[in-house]
This record gives sequence, C-alpha cells and structure tokens, in this order.
Amino acid sequence: MLALPIVGVSAADFTLRSAQLSPEQQVTRRIGAADARVTAANLGVPIYQKPDGSSYAPVGGFKDYMDGGSRPKEDQPGPPSSALPPGAQAVKDSTAYAKVRTTHGLLDTQLRELDTNSPLTAGLITVDRGRLPETAGEVVATTAFLKNSGLYVGSSVTPRGASSSYKITGAYELPDELSSSQLLAPPGTLLTPLDKALQASGAPGVHAEDSYLVEVGGDGFTWNTVKAANAKGLVVVSRAVTLDPPADSEVPLYQQQPKAEFSSGISTVETAILATVVGLAMLEICLLAGPAFAVGARRSRRQLGLVGANGGDRRHIRSIVLSGGLVIGAVAAVTGTAIGLALTVALRPVLEEYIGIRFGGFVLRPLELVGIALLAVVTGLLAAIVPAVTASRQTVLASLTGRRGVRRANRVLPVIGLVAVGGGAAIALYGTASEMGPTVVAGGSALAELGVVALTPLLVGMFGRLGRWLPLSPRLALRDAVRNRGRTAPAVAAVLAAVAGTVAVATYQHSQEVQHRAEYRADLPGGTGLLQTTENSAHKEVPALREALSKQIPLTQRADVDRLVVGKPGCDSYSSEPGCGRVQIIAPKEQRCPLFDAPNGPASFTREQAKELRRDWRCAENRHGAQHEVVVADEKLLSVLAVTDPGSVAALRAGQAVSFDKRNVKDGKLVLRVITDPQAADGIVKPGEDPPGEDKVLPVHQAPDNAEGWGIEAVLPAAAVKATGLSTAPFGSYFAIDGPPSSEQKQKIAGEIDRMGVDASVRIEAGYQGDDSLVLLALTVFAGLVTIGAAGIATGLAQADAEADLKTLAAVGAAPRVRRTLSGFQCGVVALMGVILGSAAGILPAVGLRLTEERQLQRLYQSGIDMGYASGDEVPYVPVAVPWETLGGLLVLVPLGAALLAALVTRSNGALARRAAG
Repeated sequence: MLALPIVGVSAADFTLRSAQLSPEQQVTRRIGAADARVTAANLGVPIYQKPDGSSYAPVGGFKDYMDGGSRPKEDQPGPPSSALPPGAQAVKDSTAYAKVRTTHGLLDTQLRELDTNSPLTAGLITVDRGRLPETAGEVVATTAFLKNSGLYVGSSVTPRGASSSYKITGAYELPDELSSSQLLAPPGTLLTPLDKALQASGAPGVHAEDSYLVEVGGDGFTWNTVKAANAKGLVVVSRAVTLDPPADSEVPLYQQQPKAEFSSGISTVETAILATVVGLAMLEICLLAGPAFAVGARRSRRQLGLVGANGGDRRHIRSIVLSGGLVIGAVAAVTGTAIGLALTVALRPVLEEYIGIRFGGFVLRPLELVGIALLAVVTGLLAAIVPAVTASRQTVLASLTGRRGVRRANRVLPVIGLVAVGGGAAIALYGTASEMGPTVVAGGSALAELGVVALTPLLVGMFGRLGRWLPLSPRLALRDAVRNRGRTAPAVAAVLAAVAGTVAVATYQHSQEVQHRAEYRADLPGGTGLLQTTENSAHKEVPALREALSKQIPLTQRADVDRLVVGKPGCDSYSSEPGCGRVQIIAPKEQRCPLFDAPNGPASFTREQAKELRRDWRCAENRHGAQHEVVVADEKLLSVLAVTDPGSVAALRAGQAVSFDKRNVKDGKLVLRVITDPQAADGIVKPGEDPPGEDKVLPVHQAPDNAEGWGIEAVLPAAAVKATGLSTAPFGSYFAIDGPPSSEQKQKIAGEIDRMGVDASVRIEAGYQGDDSLVLLALTVFAGLVTIGAAGIATGLAQADAEADLKTLAAVGAAPRVRRTLSGFQCGVVALMGVILGSAAGILPAVGLRLTEERQLQRLYQSGIDMGYASGDEVPYVPVAVPWETLGGLLVLVPLGAALLAALVTRSNGALARRAAG
C-alpha cells in the first residue's frame, strides 16, 4: 500500500526528467549543428521576438499592425537569404503539405527538401534503417509515415498530382515529432517538380515554407545579430542566445507586451482540480495505511503483552509498533523507487511513443527521488502512531487474554471536526468570489474533508441507531462496527476520501458535459449530412462521389450543390493564384453592423452605445457562421435543410435567388461583387471598405427569420447564375438519411473515396457526442476498487477482533455460513457508510469550482459587453449537475461488491479456541 504511490511518483519523476531536454539538446533538435535557423515572419514589417524564437509580434503590436499603422509603404524585406550576415554559410530547408497516395488511399504528409549531406543538418533526423536519398527520384520516410501508409523501405510512393513516383530508400524519425508523417528528398527533386506538375494540370501548386540553417562562425548568432535580423522581418532561433539568453530588460518584446502574455500552461481551475484529487489521494493512503498497521498490532497483541509482562513499559511497546511502521515505510520506499525506475527503463520505448519525443537520456535527480522515498517512510511512521498509542494503552492482562477495555469517546475531536467542516465550507464559498478562486476553493474543500474525517467516529455511532430495523446478521455487523470505532472510523474515512475525490471529479465533469451539451450548436439539421470535396481541383470527381454516396448510404433525398467560380474551375473562393478570382456578397452600407464598419471598430463607440448596437438586428450573430456564403442549388436543398417556407421554395423553382440573411437584401436585390484580381484585396481591408470588382445585381426572395440557412447566406438557382454570366463547379451534396448509417456503410463510402483518390469528406449531423459516460464509468470503477480495498482492511480488523467470538459461535453449534455471512456484512457496512459520507462530502469542491468558473466567465462576458462584443442578453450558462447514475452505482454496487468479496474470501469453518491458561 505504501509502495504503490512511490512506484507511480518515482516513475513519473524519472520519466519527466528524462523527457525534459537540456537547452543544448533542444536547440540541436531544432537547428542541427548550425548557429541559427532563420525564417521569414511573413508580416512585411520589423518584428520583436522571444529569445528562443517561439513567439514574435510586429513592432508596435498587432493592433497597430491591423490598423495599418506599422505597415511600410516601401522597402519591404525580401526572402531570408537576402538578409543573412555577410560570409554566412546557409542550407535551405523547405517544407510543404500535400496528399500522398498510400495502400489505403490518401494521407496528409509533410514534404521536405533538405541537403542531408551538409554537416549543418547533424542532429535534425535519426536514420532508423536503410540509407538517405542520394539522387532525384529517391526519398526517405519517417517511421510514422510507413506505419500509417502501409508502405515499406523499397516501396514506391507518389504524391497526388505528381508526374512520377519516388523510391523509399530508408526510414528515419524526427526526435521531437515521432508521430509526424514526412517524406524527405534532396533539394529541388520533390517540391519543385510537384509544383510544376500541379500547375500544368490546372490545380493550385504547393506552397513551400523556406527556412535557412546558418553558420556564421566566431561568437555565432548573438542577441544583437538576432535583433538586426528582426528589423528585417526575420525570426531567428539562435544557439548562442538559447544557451545564454538575455535578461528580460534587454528583450524589446517584453517591453512592448508583458512577458506573462507569452507564457502557456494549464488553467488555475485545472490546477485546483489536480491538487484536490492528489491531496485526497494522499489522505486516502494515510487513512488506509493506519488500519493496515492496526491489523498487525491487533494480531501481535499477545507478543506485545509478553513484552509488558517481562518489564517493558508503554514506551517500549510504542517503539516496537513505530519501528515496524518505520521499517515497512523504508522497505516500501526502496522497493517502490526501484520498481518505478525499472518500469521507466523497461517501458522507455512505449513512453517515448506515447509522448511523441525521444528522451535525451536517462536523467536521475537523487534529491527528488530521496524526497519521494521519504514520503513512504514518513507515511508509514505517521500511520503507525495511532496503532502504537492504542497498543501501549492496553493492560498486560488484556493483551495476554485478548480482552479489550472500554474506552470513552473523544469529545474534543467532533468539535474540531464541526469547526473544520464549517470553516472549510465558508472558505470554499469565499473562494468563488476571490481573486485566487480555484486555489482557495481547493484549500477550503480539503479542510472540510478533514473535518468530516474527524467527525467519522461520531457519524459511525449515529449509523448504529439504524440497527434496530435491520435483520440479525447486518444488525450484528453494524453493532460490531459501532462498538469498535477505533478500527471502523479510519476505514470509513479512507473510503470517504476515495469516494469524495471521485464524486468531486465526476460532478465537475458531468456539469461540464451538461454545459457543453446545452452550448452545442448543430451544423445541420439532425439526420442530415454533407458530402463535399476539400480540394476544388477535384471537381471532376464530384459526380462519381455523389453516385457512390447514394449507393452506400440509404438516402431519402439528395440535393446537389455547386459553387461560383471566377477563372478556372480549380480556383477556390479565396485563391490568390494568377487567373483566379472570387465572388463576395456586398451588403448595403446602411445595413451593415456599425460596430465593425466604423473606422476604429467597437472602439469608436461608448460602452452604452456598443451595448445598444449589439441588440441591433444588423449586429446579430450568425449561429453557424458563413460556411458557404453562396451556393448554387435547386429547391431540393431547402427540403434537406428543413426550410418549409412556400415562398422560398417557389422562388427557387422560378429561377430566383433566396437569401437567409436580410442584411444582404435591399429593395428585393442582392449584390454580388466579382473580384477578378484578388491579389489587389489580398491585404486586410479596413473597416467600411470593400474590395474592388464588378457588381452583379440579382432579384432575391428573402426567407423568413425563422428559416435557418445552416451557414448558407444565399442560394442561387442555375438560371440566375446563367443570367449573370458566371461559371459554376460542383463541390458536393447535402442529403437526408433514412436512419443513422451503420459502421459498415461508413467504411464503404470511405473506401470509395479512397479508391477514387479524392480528398473529400462525409459529415453526418448526429447531435452532441460527449464522453461523459466513459469518464464517469472509469471514475466509478476506480472508486469501487479503492473502496473495496479499504473495506477489506476493515474486515480484516473486524475478524482479528472478533476471532474469539466466531470460534465461540462455532463451539455452540452455529451454522458454518454464519462466519462468512457476518464477515460479508461487516465489510459491506463499512463500505456503505464510507460511500454515503464521501458522496455528500465530494459535492462541495465541485460546486465551488463550478461557481468559480461561472464568476470567471461572467467577468469575461462583462469585458465583452464593455468592448461591444456582446449584447448582455445571454448570460453564461454554468450548471451544477449531480451524476445520479454514478452515485447510484457507488451506493449500491460498491458495498454489495465489497460484501460479496469479503464473504468469498472468508473461511466458513474455524478451529475451536483452546481454553486460555489462568
């Protein structure tokens, strides 16, 4: 019992320390043997960066940049290679993402070009087997890619759209990204040919991101050199700066923005939950270890009595019992630490795969391991204190004869418990309104928990009054538990601690689940779906996809939809490729939301003005966003989307457009702007300004307010599109299904998509899907196991104390099953009392943490109201929901399981007791 937590903690410490790389190891995995890695920030302005290069911001901040104040009108920096220091040696590292054909279909893969023969690349990759590529037509693949693709060293692999295939000559891994799917080739042999082949077929090419591994010699890339590169719009990861970072006062980024804004970590609420669970777990270990030592003390009371009979006093008896706890704690510390370290060494490959990072080596922190080991020693010593004091108070005669004296109940402990419960509850409730909310709530909950533990003897006595209504066997078990509170109370308290932690986490988790379910917004009506290609260049395969969908999934209706195209069919709505354009709805200026159309956005208005405007119909938020601004379809689409307005159906049937957003319509007209040169509007358009282009005005029918467009702002029939002279290209279908499709049907349509080699997706709206039941089931099983263990220890104590009584029952002719039945009820009674008290005690921390979350969300929402981003009509919904099914399982199944287990492991027949010598 003492060694188990030491195994876990020591293994976790050894694993985390081994996975925590040194600064030298970290920078080597990022830049190899080079002095620095230089990358363009792609902002077109000077920047400030963190010393390690993980974050950066434009000079003046992003707000100034968004307003256009920090954008230069000339002298914009060129590529990174043009800004390198004189005499620097550089190796280009280019990456891009593309679809690669595999044995299963298509796989998103990172393509990389790098000269692996350069000494600057040492440490970036680790060759697992085979060899590195040497000529064009050869690549190496990560082991993760080979695993996911079904390919192997020696296979041929073809990126989608490539004119030729490549031979895999070896396998490698990225030490910091073990799960990354990547193909690596010599410079100019993979990305450039693929880009040319895609453009020749009319599809958009690949967009490579370039960085440079740089060696400058001398002192390397110093902080001053990094700042000079930042002035040219470059981000630098420098070896010299990483190993010897500058003071915060020398980092311009921290002067522009507080350093805390760039730090990341888990939330305070998550920290409080973790601290609460860990604290209750440690309390549970102490409470379980105490009764375990008491079992040993009770079974050896005759030997302790002999010590007293031969001249030993109470100090000797206390020392013997305490020494036993000390020895057991030391053995548990050594054993647990050794097992923890051995498990880490044995499971290193599994752990590395799980966290996705190779260890830099095994790192031992002796002081930390000694501290962890001392935890077991101290816990063993503390757990033996109460049994030692109890054993020392027994008289020699009582120890030798097995008799127990009558002890008066402690009257001070219940008072302390009541004060602790009241004070802890008050502190926890105060924490919901304080700045250190989660921390205070956790502390108050822990104090209240300790108070309930202190009240356990009194509460056990109160449970004893229920015995008058129970049958004989449970009444005897309950009476025995009440009479021997010294062994019952710690076991009940241990069960209480285990169940309280479980109930706290379960209540918090279930409450979040209820909140997420209430906040869930479906993208489509229930029982409908959407088939769409995610690559516009795949428009030729859409008809075949539609037929495969109708064949594999039972459909009640299918509505085919097209998209508007400006240029070649492969152009998408936001493409900046030459020859591509896009179509955008232009709302009348007087019908646009002033909050976002004003020159300074919401900052142009006072708080009251912004709050009032948020209630304006022009500023109403679209629940589903603009997933597809304009689609081309017929009236079948309205039927699939559950739009029953007769006017909208008649309008589409008559060749008239239908709008689902009244802000876009004025005098029955809809304006579409055809932007033939999207590069002219590629920058961020200022509020109130529209991109240049040619307007197409269409007559439109405005659907009623209760008609939901599900992310579509306007539907255009084919006749209306033809009148404007615009072109269309198919991109998918909306469909309604006859009952939810089976797993086999989903796999079949996925297989059809893979066989076609098309990047497409099929999404079916099935409502909110949470993992609430799985999490609560795991918590219930955990609590059940711990509770049964604690109740088993209490049963062992009861059997040690009642051994003489059970032998007497056997002597007077009691049936053999009496011993087994009594043991089962003794265990079940302890488990039931602990579960009831723990269920009640576990609600407090969950309620406190939820109220703290509500306060934080209220503050955030109020800030949104102050800035004009929220109207204040909808307040945050933070419910406190009790998981009744989980509590029911704990209250019924756990005590029943504990009782049955105790009955099964108890012998039904026992030897008769020998008459004790006078």
